[in-house]
Amino acid sequence: MAKTELREQAVVLRESGCSVPDIAARLGVARSTAFRWVRHLPLDADAAAAERRRAHSRAMTDARWGAHRVHTAERRQVAQGIGQAVVGELTERDLALAGAVIFWCEGTKEKPWRANDGRVTITNTDPRLLRIFIAFLESVGVERNELTYRVSIHETADSDEAARWWAAELDVPLERFRRATIKRHHPTSSRHNQGDGYHGCLVVTARRRRELYWRIEGIIDELDRRTGAASTAEPR
Repeated sequence: MAKTELREQAVVLRESGCSVPDIAARLGVARSTAFRWVRHLPLDADAAAAERRRAHSRAMTDARWGAHRVHTAERRQVAQGIGQAVVGELTERDLALAGAVIFWCEGTKEKPWRANDGRVTITNTDPRLLRIFIAFLESVGVERNELTYRVSIHETADSDEAARWWAAELDVPLERFRRATIKRHHPTSSRHNQGDGYHGCLVVTARRRRELYWRIEGIIDELDRRTGAASTAEPR
């Protein structure tokens, strides 16, 4: 949504009695931005009047954006259908390419100061992507019972419940899960990854797979070469 439209909605919300934090949360902007947009508008101290204004604002917003949301949802569904039609029947080669790219984007890669230790490890919050990656591992001979899993999650969440959720989503045994990594919560930070839909990140590891790591590296190098990117890069 354009910034001008967000600013207009901020003004409408403020006139309806919303506080700056509420406006920021609803529009997905920083509190400082919301404050700058509405600081010229004092907050209505009359709670009843403010609630009436909020109800009116919600009705106006729905009336203004309802058709737009429906049209956007329809366009999205059509585009998703086109994307789904592209996939077709998956081959081993397709999985190899997809798995290698997923790992190179989301996996733990070798560094100049740290050689690969034989593990192929990936961390992500999206169960769809992790299911694809596990299917790739199985296609190259990594048994599912060889993999280990570890939840990485904020201390304010339930790590045990998150592990159960991930085990069900990926159809993997709960006993393959290692002790969770707990991330300390900073009260001053603004976090949106919380609530019932928050299950943390999942770390998936295949151990003693150094040759697989090298194979993935080779796929990425060859993709780079075949797209022409390697020929245009400056020599290192």
